Amino acid sequence: MLSSPTTIHTETIDAAFKSLNTNSGGLSETEAIRRIEEFGLNELPDPECPTRISIILRQLNNPLTYILLFAATVSFVLKEQTDGFFICAVVIINVSVGAFQEWRAEASAASLKKTLQIFPTIIRAGTRRTIELNKIVPGDIVHLESGSMVPADMRLVSTHDLKADESLLTGESLPVEKNSKVICPVTSAIGDRRNLAFAGTMIVAGRGIGIAYATGEKSQIGEIATQLGERDMRPPLLIRMERFSNRIGVLIVSIAIALGLLQLYQNVPLESVFLLAVALSVSAIPEGLPVAITVALSVASSRMGQRNVIVRRLPAVEALGSCTIIATDKTGTLTANQLTAKRIALPDGSLFEIEGEGLELEGAAKLLGVGNGDAKAAIDELALVGALTNEGDLKWTDGVVEARGDSVDIAFLVLAEKRGLSSADLNNTFRHSDSIPYEPANGFSSSLHVNSEGGIISVKGAPEIILPMCKIGDTKVIDGALLGLTKKGFRVIALAAGQLRESQCQLEKSSLAGLRFLGFVGLIDPLRSEAPDAVRIARAAGLDIRMITGDHPETAMAIASKLDPSWPEDTVLTGTEMDRLEGDDLRQAIEKASIYARVEPTQKTIIVRSLQDAGHFVAVTGDGVNDAPALKAAHVGVAMGACGTDVARAASDLIISDDNFASIVSGIEEGRASYDNIRKIVWLLISTAITEVVIFAMALVIGLPIPLTPVQILWLNLVTEGIQDVALACEGKEQDLMRRNPRRPKEPIFNRQMIEQCLVIGGYISVVGFGLFYWLYVELGYDVELARNLVLLFLVSFNNFHTLNCRSETRSIFSIPLRNNPLLIWSVIAAQSIHIVAMQVPFFQELLDVNVVSIGEWGAMIGLAATVLVVGELYKLLRSRPLWKHELGSAVGMMRSIEQSADRGRN
Repeated sequence: MLSSPTTIHTETIDAAFKSLNTNSGGLSETEAIRRIEEFGLNELPDPECPTRISIILRQLNNPLTYILLFAATVSFVLKEQTDGFFICAVVIINVSVGAFQEWRAEASAASLKKTLQIFPTIIRAGTRRTIELNKIVPGDIVHLESGSMVPADMRLVSTHDLKADESLLTGESLPVEKNSKVICPVTSAIGDRRNLAFAGTMIVAGRGIGIAYATGEKSQIGEIATQLGERDMRPPLLIRMERFSNRIGVLIVSIAIALGLLQLYQNVPLESVFLLAVALSVSAIPEGLPVAITVALSVASSRMGQRNVIVRRLPAVEALGSCTIIATDKTGTLTANQLTAKRIALPDGSLFEIEGEGLELEGAAKLLGVGNGDAKAAIDELALVGALTNEGDLKWTDGVVEARGDSVDIAFLVLAEKRGLSSADLNNTFRHSDSIPYEPANGFSSSLHVNSEGGIISVKGAPEIILPMCKIGDTKVIDGALLGLTKKGFRVIALAAGQLRESQCQLEKSSLAGLRFLGFVGLIDPLRSEAPDAVRIARAAGLDIRMITGDHPETAMAIASKLDPSWPEDTVLTGTEMDRLEGDDLRQAIEKASIYARVEPTQKTIIVRSLQDAGHFVAVTGDGVNDAPALKAAHVGVAMGACGTDVARAASDLIISDDNFASIVSGIEEGRASYDNIRKIVWLLISTAITEVVIFAMALVIGLPIPLTPVQILWLNLVTEGIQDVALACEGKEQDLMRRNPRRPKEPIFNRQMIEQCLVIGGYISVVGFGLFYWLYVELGYDVELARNLVLLFLVSFNNFHTLNCRSETRSIFSIPLRNNPLLIWSVIAAQSIHIVAMQVPFFQELLDVNVVSIGEWGAMIGLAATVLVVGELYKLLRSRPLWKHELGSAVGMMRSIEQSADRGRN
């Protein structure tokens, strides 16, 4: 019988082990499998996925659908069976297309959740390893560290400065300090149970070990899961477009009512007026705009996923294209995060090079220049200290070295192996007694070990933190060695050692004084091969790159110069300098700098907010628990997927699965492309809506019959916008996409260019369409049904040609390969073919009032509709001319000024 979750906080550690039937070595695999069968997987019930029926019902819950169904009902009442059935068919097709798109979006969201898995560290059968979150069972021994998410409710058995953010459960914003030795009263509240850690909460500092006692639905978060709701994550752009569609809808309905009243004045039967108003409203209102935008963002999200960018929040797709600054970490993002100890500088100034790269476990120490060549004992002691104050792990699997832990710790374990100090031998020789784990706020780690000769204190960390703890001899030699390493781009770690005093039984930061300085180790972290090109592409796209790092200023500058030789050398701002500045002086210094070195985690947020105050749209990268505030403050927070903490990922908008700066740039490219495609969709839908409204208004004002029947209007809308607008969401990227400056974040979709191109195309085809109807009906004396037949063919062809126009707002359609968007090409061909077939089939001839046309008439309508391509091409050409005309005008003006000056000189 396992402990009750309601009383385990009242038990001692030994009692908790006993009641959960486990031990410090963890459960056996057999027992873990049995407990999964007994307690189930460690997962919360997913919010009920919408069924296909519920998705269809959501699609039906639409004002335009209600209008259509009402119109169908009226048609049946008036014995217009054909019209009624056709309107019902339109509803069915629209709902089916919308439901399919929504179903795909739900499937995409479910797929995204699978990519965001967490792998806690546990001990099973005496072996420490990571495991899938849902495989945790009661009785598992789980390791916790800053930045990790607690995977299950657990009784803590060991804590070291452990603090947890439990705001998810208690609403308390301040971290809660945990203590495994505390025994809590049975009546203590959840927030007061300091010896427990709860599933879903975040560890913000320290280390700890706990025994899982409640998983899945039995955990505290499982009990309240039904109360936790998702916030509205619709992108702001989508919300704005929905509002815009609603406004356009009100306008068009008003116009339709006005035109209906005009028809009534012309003695048109009421039922005909009603059907016309309904058809015109449904056809002209861009109700498909929000759906098409959602598809465009989803397509971009999918494309980002293929380029190692996981979208956690859909608004980030839109926002990423607006970024003006990328504030990026150095280690692991610009560099490969494969640290190797390559230099050792001893206190006497001797400098050694260490052979071997990465996880190669062999490599000699070679003296560089003049120094103490017989320094084996000093180098061995330095390597020993680096391996003792260490949380990494090396193991061999099938002859291959596998590493787990922080890259700095791994580099020191490899260095120790090169000196003949294996981890297994060290564990047998030295008994771990206490430690101060590394935390970014401290800048160092320390451990206390005991062997047969006594106790040894090992310390490693940033030079400016370690050196004040030591008795230093010649500071000039030490400072010179440090500067020499940093200028060459090495990440420098200082090491020191001390002896255990008799009165000392545990480590305290205040007691780390009078230590013996052992030297510096220079770690090299090679640049990612893609990083220099990615920086060049980003800057060509108008993006400003800022590097934020905890490394020494000289190290950061050396890396920056390798990334881009033109990186300005006088733009480094350190955390210490930031502390001395305030107000406008601080803001100006942050704005001027391009590298922020030796920065504290809290200062990273200050940098982000200052850049935002200066008008920049900021994307920030982060991987640690202390990066979470900056990730939340940024316009776009980008967390690292491979080496990032759970806290950082939870605070981010995007996750880079390969921790690569180049992937961020790729994400920006996809974000810009999605915005371009959204504009193309808007151009198509709004310009065609203008066409339909204006043609009818012109005909009714002049006193002519309506150019299309209500059923023909619905058919036109069905075959020309049923899939083409969504297909535009799949359009490829523009060639100059990453050569443009970022768009202004507040720039509306309906800027001057959008208004112009909608009015130009919509106005042109309105005049041509009305002129065609007038010429056929009035001038040539065509029967009204025959005239409408040709006008419908013309408008279907026009919409299909204009879809090709919309493939780019700036480039000629003849310069865009058809293979870039086969879905669009096939949708256009299919739409045109469906209409041509409908003109041949008796059922559709009767339903739509269409008929077969001669080859000459067919060719004439196609040719006339194709002129929209000419208009589109001319508009794009003329839009590209103002800058050229301005420059030419300036040149002419300058020449005239020169001539006038010369004339005055001659006179």
